Amino acid sequence: MNKVFSAALIGLEAELVEVEADLTSGLRFFSIVGLPDKSVEESKERIAAAIKNSGAEPPHKQNKRVIINLAPADLKKEGAGYDLPIALSFLLSSGQINFESKDKLFIGELALNGDIRKVNGVLPICILAKEKNINKVFVPKDNSHEAKLVEGIEIIPIQSLAELIGYLENRIEIEPLVPFSKDLLEEFETISYPIDMAYIKGQENAKRALEIAASGNHNVLLSGPPGSGKTLLAKAFASILPKMTRDEILEVTKIYSVSGKLTDKRPLIARRPFRSPHHSASEASLIGGGSSARPGEITLAHRGVLFVDEFPEVHRDVLESLRQPLEDGLVSVARAKASYVFPARFILIAAMNPCPCGYYGDPEKECTCNQRDINRYQRKISGPIMDRIDLYVEVPHVKYEKLTDEKTEGSSQELRQKVEKARQIQIERFKNDKIATNSEMSIPLVKQHCKTDEEGNRLLRNAVNNLHLSARGFHRILKLSRTIADLEESLSLKAHHIAEALQYRPKTEI
Repeated sequence: MNKVFSAALIGLEAELVEVEADLTSGLRFFSIVGLPDKSVEESKERIAAAIKNSGAEPPHKQNKRVIINLAPADLKKEGAGYDLPIALSFLLSSGQINFESKDKLFIGELALNGDIRKVNGVLPICILAKEKNINKVFVPKDNSHEAKLVEGIEIIPIQSLAELIGYLENRIEIEPLVPFSKDLLEEFETISYPIDMAYIKGQENAKRALEIAASGNHNVLLSGPPGSGKTLLAKAFASILPKMTRDEILEVTKIYSVSGKLTDKRPLIARRPFRSPHHSASEASLIGGGSSARPGEITLAHRGVLFVDEFPEVHRDVLESLRQPLEDGLVSVARAKASYVFPARFILIAAMNPCPCGYYGDPEKECTCNQRDINRYQRKISGPIMDRIDLYVEVPHVKYEKLTDEKTEGSSQELRQKVEKARQIQIERFKNDKIATNSEMSIPLVKQHCKTDEEGNRLLRNAVNNLHLSARGFHRILKLSRTIADLEESLSLKAHHIAEALQYRPKTEI
């Protein structure tokens, strides 16, 4: 009996799977056991054809009972990535090939002609191999780019079963992949953004709010009439976010690898994600889930931006499901046999009209809604959700003079430099706390880093008493004030930092 190593995906992580083959005399029989799903069970005919077309003898020619075991048996095996290790395990047990398998891991789907097709989740599988001290990982050639992110192990790209057999029997050579260097990562980062902040006319208050949000990872709600530029501001927001670190690139690319969203043109995620689900999206598509618990939009937006337009039109249950991720930076998806935890540390940029017609409070155009409809529309966003939003920003119509002004100021590059400087201050501040930004501070950290002077305390006292702030709202004001102070490179919180933070509370509180 011979053993070949492969891996199973459990959420965003991989677990080692041992593929064993046993051949005994008897009537022809080919069975795969070890909790395989339908796609694994169907692989038998595909594997047999691939073996035959690669010049070897398939199971049905052996006139033997062939049993393939995928261990551990209590772990569900899904997808076509087990084709290759199953084929190799059979070929080893039938004596058609001979190689040392204990320090090697195999993953790949087989085509009928023996070619090896790409599969999802290669990156977390390579990371697992490194953790388990497996020296060589054999991956489909089409998965090469994502596998290059892992250093410290040999990763061999393969195109066909015949080529792999030749390599294992030392008849041919295949060059291992060279890991991505810092220069190559920067090459992917230099792609220009389609919208620059400099070309958005007016909206200085909104731009300032977005600068603060980017600096401290704070959530924003943009409210204004149709055509005022809310969507444009949200799309330009991605261009002022700081560059991702190598660890963040690895973390986010792993999510996209498992989700099957990496392509030849986009082999890794080197820029912060920008996800914009439709307001009619279901809870499972937004939060994650399904029968096999796949990441949702909030996980695909990890370390980036989740833009939700028409915020009040999102179904109430879907909107309320954002509570835990906005607070904790992760989401738990429970199933009957397992519970999965997906990361979801994103910046929420929500956009809404102030009323159903969109012109409530607009000085230029009269609102046609009655007060009852306005109140019902605004109440679609619950208090707990509003409590998790740090900056409420009104986005008015832009005057003609502003629209036709040729002067450009506040480019994305200039704003990004300010944001990166503020982020660096926070990285240094929290280097021993396992967080990166002000918005992630716990209450003890808020007390430690957000001390104010007497004038600041007086402002906060009046705000809590007059605006009826919750405890969460109070601490969010302090976190926001800390970010504003960081943008000024101020060590202490001053009254004007707190005053500016209070300006971003909803007008209904004032």
